Amino acid sequence: METTASAADNENVKPESTDFISEAIAEDLKSGRYDHVHTRFPPEPNGWLHIGHAKAISVDFSMAQKFGGKTNLRFDDTNPEKEDMSYVEAIKRDIKWLGYDWEDREYYASDYYEYLYELAVKLIKKGKAYVDDLSEEEIRVYRGTAVADKNNITHTPPGKDSPYRNRSVQENLDLFARMRAGEFPDGSKTLRAKIDMAHPNLVMRDPVMYRIRRIPHYRVGNAWCIYPMYDFQHPLSDAKEGITHSLCSLEYEIHRPLYEWFIRECEVFPSRQIEFARLNITRTVLSKRWLLQLVNEKYVSGWDDPRMPTLAGLRRRGYTPEAIRDFMSRIGIAKTDSMVDIALLEHCLREDLNKRANRVMAVLKPLKLIIENWPEDKVEELDAVNNPEDPSAGSRKVQFSRELWIEADDFQEVPPPKYFRLYPGNSVRLRYGYIVTCTGFDKDPATGQITAVRCTYDPETRGGNAQDNRKVKGTIHWVSVRHAIPIEVRLYDYLFAVERPMDVPPGGSFLDNINPNSLEVIQTAYGEPCLADTKPEEKFQFERIGYFVRDPDNAGTKPVFNKTVGLRDTWAKIEKKVVGQSAE
Repeated sequence: METTASAADNENVKPESTDFISEAIAEDLKSGRYDHVHTRFPPEPNGWLHIGHAKAISVDFSMAQKFGGKTNLRFDDTNPEKEDMSYVEAIKRDIKWLGYDWEDREYYASDYYEYLYELAVKLIKKGKAYVDDLSEEEIRVYRGTAVADKNNITHTPPGKDSPYRNRSVQENLDLFARMRAGEFPDGSKTLRAKIDMAHPNLVMRDPVMYRIRRIPHYRVGNAWCIYPMYDFQHPLSDAKEGITHSLCSLEYEIHRPLYEWFIRECEVFPSRQIEFARLNITRTVLSKRWLLQLVNEKYVSGWDDPRMPTLAGLRRRGYTPEAIRDFMSRIGIAKTDSMVDIALLEHCLREDLNKRANRVMAVLKPLKLIIENWPEDKVEELDAVNNPEDPSAGSRKVQFSRELWIEADDFQEVPPPKYFRLYPGNSVRLRYGYIVTCTGFDKDPATGQITAVRCTYDPETRGGNAQDNRKVKGTIHWVSVRHAIPIEVRLYDYLFAVERPMDVPPGGSFLDNINPNSLEVIQTAYGEPCLADTKPEEKFQFERIGYFVRDPDNAGTKPVFNKTVGLRDTWAKIEKKVVGQSAE
C-alpha cells in the first residue's frame, strides 16, 4: 500500500540506518579480508550522467575517502551498438564538475578484452562454459520464467537444458576460437556459463557470457566480433583492478550470486559486491533509456536541457555541485528503495544559492512607472547590497530616473483584499530608493490595457534613511528605463505534470505525463546594466522573483537567463519526505 510520510512521521519514526556500507567495510578490514579499500565508479558510455548516478558517484568516492582508499573510473564499454566517445567525455566532465577526481585511475573494460577471453577459455577447460547454438528467443524459452499459482505465490519451474550443453571441452574450445575468428554469423552462437538450469534464481540458469556482433567498437574498431556480456565482464574487471568493494544499486542484488560465481570459478581477486537503494525523485525519470527517448523525440532540446535530470541539465539550470552533494548527504544510503520529494533537492539548492548568489533587479513583464515630480534629465545612483548573506560581496550602484520599469503584477486598478502594492492612492517603497504614491494611470482605450502608471515620490524617503517616519506595507523592485538592458528569460517548470511519471495505465506512456507548460520564454524582460557583462553559469537572485543563471546561449544580442528555482521554500521543517515505491 502506498503511503506518504507526514511531518509527524518524519519526526517520530526512527530512520533506517544509512551506515551499513561503512559497517561492512570496517568489518572486512577488521577481519583481515582486505587490508585496504578500493572502489570504482563504472558507467557505461551510452548516455549522459543523471542525478541518480550522482548518488552512486558520491557513495563510491566517499566510502573510499572515509577509509583512506582509492576510487577508479572505469568505463564498462562492452556494448558497441550504443557507446560513443562523446559520452565518455561528457561523463568525465560531469564527474569533475561534481567535485570528484579519479586522478590517474581511468580504465576501460575494452582494454581487458584479451584478459576476459582467456578467462572464458579457462572456464571452458574447467567444464564450466559451453558454446550454444540456440537463438536468443530459444534461450529465453529454455530458461523459463517465474509464474504465479492460484494463490498468487510466485514459483520458478526448472528450465530446460540446451541440446548443446554437453559438448566436449575440445569442441567448445574449437567453436569459441572460431567465434572469435569470425566464422559464424551474428547471433548464431553464444558462449554460456554452465551452472544450473533448475536454479531458483533465473540469473543463474546458464547465463550468456559472449555473443557475436559485427559492429565496430568506438575504441577497438573491428578488432573483435565477439563481445562479453555485462554480468561476465563486470566482476572480472573489478577483480583485475583489485576492487575490494563493488558498490552498486539494489537491482543488482539478484545478480550477486553470479558475480561471486564468476570470481570463484575464474580464481581471481575476490571483490565483494554490496548493494544500496537507487535514487528515485518525484517529478522525473532516472533511466537513460527514457531520457534518451525524450532527447530523440524532441521533447527536450538535448541532454543538457535545463528540464532534464542529467548533471549537465542541472548545471545549465543553475544547480551547484555543493547543493547536489548536500542533498546526497541528507538522503543517506538506504537498503530499500524509496522516493524522495524533489522539494528537498530544491531546498538544498536554495540554501546554497542564498549564500553565494548576488542580488540584482530584473523586470520580467514590464509596465512603465512615471514619477511625475522627478526632473526629466535627473539621474541618481542608489546604493544596493549585492548579498546580505555575504558582507564581502559589497554593494553596487543602480541608476534611478524619472521613468522606471516595474512588474505589471505590481499594479492593480482595482486591488484585491490584502494587496499591498501599487493602486490609485496607495504608497509603496521602490527597492533601495524612495516611497512613491500612485496618482493615476494611462490606459489604451482600444484594448483597455494599462500602459503606464503615474506617481509622485517623497524626496525625504531615500533608501529608508533614519529620518524616514513613513511606514508602507509594500516594497517593489524596478529598473530604470534609460539604463536597463533587454534580456531573455526562460522560466522552467517540472518536465512532468505528475509526481510519478512512470505510473501510467495499461497501454499508456510516461510521455502522456509531460507538462506542456514546462517552459515559458520571455523576450521582453529588462535587467540592471550589470547583467550585460555576465558569464555563462554566473548565478543571481532576481529580487522578489527567484534564482537565475546565465545560459551559454545568446538570444541575438541579448543575454539569456534560466530560472533555477523560485524563492518560496515549502519544505518547512520536514527534512525528508519519502513515499514508498520500487525502483523503475
